[in-house]
Amino acid sequence: MTYSGTGVDTTKVADETRALARILAQTAAFRRGIGESVLDNGYYASALRITDDLALGICTDGVGSKLLVAERMGKFDTVGIDCIAMNVNDLVCIGAEPIALLDYIAVERLQPGVMAEIAKGLHEGAKQSRIVIPGGETAQLPEMIKGSKPGHGLDLVGMAVGIAPLPRINSGAGVEPGDVVIGLASSGVHSNGFTLARRALFQGGGFDIDTHRPELGRTVGEELLEPTRIYVREAMDLFAEVEVRALCHITGDGLGNLTRVAAKVGWVLDTLPEPLPVFRLIAEAGKVDPAEMYTVFNMGIGMCVVVRPEEVDAACAVALRHGAKPAVIGRATGENPGTVSLPKQRLRGSGTAFAPV
Repeated sequence: MTYSGTGVDTTKVADETRALARILAQTAAFRRGIGESVLDNGYYASALRITDDLALGICTDGVGSKLLVAERMGKFDTVGIDCIAMNVNDLVCIGAEPIALLDYIAVERLQPGVMAEIAKGLHEGAKQSRIVIPGGETAQLPEMIKGSKPGHGLDLVGMAVGIAPLPRINSGAGVEPGDVVIGLASSGVHSNGFTLARRALFQGGGFDIDTHRPELGRTVGEELLEPTRIYVREAMDLFAEVEVRALCHITGDGLGNLTRVAAKVGWVLDTLPEPLPVFRLIAEAGKVDPAEMYTVFNMGIGMCVVVRPEEVDAACAVALRHGAKPAVIGRATGENPGTVSLPKQRLRGSGTAFAPV
């Protein structure tokens, strides 16, 4: 199985997104001073100048088709965590401290109790991130929103803002060859690649939502609904205690996200840990090849921290203090700029896809 075979063509999406970005980037000319954009379009989050000393970070993201798993399980109390995580984890990559999020919930039809359950997850995600949710929006769109059961479709999206000293806004421009990449463990699939994951497990593997798998220690549905880990607290302490050359949220495009940094470097990740059991199960059930797996999924690494070699121990200590699981997984290199090499897996990617080498 492949992602494009499920109807999600990331290559076409990338081409169309670039076309969109080229036009929207021209709006940067509409403001100077307060509200002026200080980062190029296309990084993890955007940054706007408020004063000469303060920037506002802003981003938006959603939960995606993980919501279809929640719908099948009738369990909506954790997807709010995912909504917040997908936003605040992007914000911290530019050095911004998240402060608030607005949610947007679109439903096919209002189902009793579902909004309250979603709110529980949003509350928990806000608590973990130390943000407020001062408002939001709901919409009933029966002709547009469809789910796996009639009347139960929904979409959940957030828009988050954060603040940072203007000099701390980080695009990875300071990364140099020899800098070390520390991977922080993910909690599972997080909130990307679910179209392929669901197709592989439920069609390829023939599993049901309540199939118990011994390698997971729980049901397939419970594993897939594991909330996305929120990295805000460790990220803020990292910026305070070490020189963070770059922080990269590993989402769609997997470890290829490292190529988003502004520095003209390549990456060699030669000490990656073994993938989590859920990824092995997806690969086996759907006969998904390694290149596709590393393109679509985080494979057990949810965030990458790039630091100078002499600061590795200090950075790992910060992560451990917050319960994160750090591991040195590779380094930046002056060779093959704009690519990520995985020698043990015999793969190389240029940002949007890995291929065998």
